[in-house]
Amino acid sequence: RMEASCLELALEGERLCKAGDFKAGAAFFEAAVQVGTEDLKTLSAIYSQLGNAYFYLKEYSKALEYHKHDLTLARTIGDRIGEAKASGNLGNTLKILGQFDEAVVCCQRHLDISQEQGDKVGEARALYNIGNVYHAKGKHLSWNMAQDPGYLPQEVKETLQKASEYYERNLSLVKELGDRAAQGRAYGNLGNTQYLLGNFSEAIAFHKERLAIAKEFGDKAAERRAYSNLGNAHIFLGRFDISAEYYKKTLQLSRQLKDQAVEAQACYSLGNTYTLLQDYERAIEYHLKHLVIAQELGDRVGEGRACWSLGNAYVSLGSHEQALHFARKHLEISQEIGDRSGELTAQVNMAQLRSALGL
Repeated sequence: RMEASCLELALEGERLCKAGDFKAGAAFFEAAVQVGTEDLKTLSAIYSQLGNAYFYLKEYSKALEYHKHDLTLARTIGDRIGEAKASGNLGNTLKILGQFDEAVVCCQRHLDISQEQGDKVGEARALYNIGNVYHAKGKHLSWNMAQDPGYLPQEVKETLQKASEYYERNLSLVKELGDRAAQGRAYGNLGNTQYLLGNFSEAIAFHKERLAIAKEFGDKAAERRAYSNLGNAHIFLGRFDISAEYYKKTLQLSRQLKDQAVEAQACYSLGNTYTLLQDYERAIEYHLKHLVIAQELGDRVGEGRACWSLGNAYVSLGSHEQALHFARKHLEISQEIGDRSGELTAQVNMAQLRSALGL
């Protein structure tokens, strides 16, 4: 009975995880481990699924622990494919924990074993995962230094270039395998890394490929991201008119998807783009839409940003009373959320507007 009960518990855990209940699934897997089994292949599978369940539950240290158990066990029984899979899972978990160098080592092992076993699908996955680790590391390094895309320290640049190289290798392999969905993901990530590197024309070419595949699959969320990314890249090339068209498509799709946070972001982007185009009436129209959604979402930071943008747009139109109204609101919100620089900006703006109005 003991063997069967371990397997029964594991199968129930698997069923629950497939149904999306990872918490209950993990509990059944834990119970299966407690009961124990002599069949090490079964145990390895249980460890793997426990690691994945905890990963989905965002309990990364537990995920790490079980993927390590799985790796040790796969090695013990000489299961090379199992070792490759466990290494890949470990790499992904270490990436999320910000342990990028250890993550690369694990993903590289996944890659080496997949190549040795002639497992093309595993090889493609490993290349993609290594790209993701370098991409995450590059973003992490550049967050610590606030810069525009393209103005990057050498270390960040080299890291993002590595990410790009692995995505390129992944892309050529998934083309060979005829996996269109994976091609879409590769194009999207190549677009993002090229954008961060400041290669905006290349980024645009990749995001257009991403867009085409998203449409092929009817993947509205990916399509929406592609439009947004295309809008951002055209801004840096000074093609504000084209950016506005892409942001409008982003806005349409965000409404279809009923995603208010994205809708707010699209309105904000459109407001800024029309400001760059010096069409202040339309800028105001979109910033007001952004303001309304920010208020609905209770997003005080977004609200403050909208008021600041509206103040500037009304100044450009010479409507100083309106500008003063929004500068005052910007000041109130900045004080409330403890945004010192926002507060100072608002005070300076108010002083200038008061003097312009002869107050």
